[in-house]
Amino acid sequence: MATRPIWRGHLRLALVSCPVALHSVVRSSGTLRFHFINPKTGNRVRMVTMDAETDEELSRRDLVKGYEFEKDRYVLMEDEDFEAARIESSATLTVAKFVDRASIPPVYFDTSYYLAPDGDAGQDVFVVLRDAIERSGQAALSRVVIGRRERAVAILPMGKGMVCHTLHEPRDLYAADDVFGSVDDVTPDAEMVKLATQLIDRQEGKFEPADTEDRYETRLREVIDAKLRGEGISPDAPEEPDRSNVIDLMAALKASLGRGEAAEPGRRGRTPAKTAAPADAKGSAKAPAKAAAKKSSPAKAAPRKEAARKTAAKGSSAKAQPTRKRA
Repeated sequence: MATRPIWRGHLRLALVSCPVALHSVVRSSGTLRFHFINPKTGNRVRMVTMDAETDEELSRRDLVKGYEFEKDRYVLMEDEDFEAARIESSATLTVAKFVDRASIPPVYFDTSYYLAPDGDAGQDVFVVLRDAIERSGQAALSRVVIGRRERAVAILPMGKGMVCHTLHEPRDLYAADDVFGSVDDVTPDAEMVKLATQLIDRQEGKFEPADTEDRYETRLREVIDAKLRGEGISPDAPEEPDRSNVIDLMAALKASLGRGEAAEPGRRGRTPAKTAAPADAKGSAKAPAKAAAKKSSPAKAAPRKEAARKTAAKGSSAKAQPTRKRA
């Protein structure tokens, strides 16, 4: 079932334009919703809108928006005031420029909307723009007014249509340096990075929609179904990470790749040269193998052991003969 457009207008690139519409991507009906209930009566609680000073109950349709320009002093805004502030992006998605998709940091992406042709007119223009953006490998930057707020957007092709991603403003985001400032400014060990890269390559796969499942909500639905059946579900014991367990990173990486033993707690950094040896292309350690061969019994001792085994065999055979005669 097609959703109702939340915005209708035109997509414009230079002198070329076509009618388009924005559709919601997120289906809110699929999300669990809860109400506040009075446990004594089982009745739903009604939220009342009241005047903060007179305690008079009011209807939301009778309210207007106000901007607080001083403490407890507001300038009231009418629908006409918002209408007077309309700008071109209220009805037109004008492409300002194209940028490399990878140049947009992921934290800037906010809400996504499907961008599709609005009616039969202009569909030929729409598919031309869609395929041109696809071939360029870039994102089209534009602006649109949604909910009386202008938002910068990035337009990307998707299947037979396109997706319009609203973008955060820099002032909407916390500075990354304030968070990442505590990260040590050091160069990691090249061999460790190589092993980690191999581990990433081994776990490479294809994105599946099922990868995004909200397992908490799935579990919550199971709890609700159990309560409806008069049953209960015992909560799983939470797994607390052991933050005090320091391991040998090199050994852990090799163990993850199946190259060695699991890392031992309490060890850190690179494995000492005496216990670690360079591995060949197949992952086998050459040096330990040679050392083990040298430490094994000398070749000259082999005949003595062999002779000893033969003597022992004859002795056991001789002792066994009388036993059979007595039987």
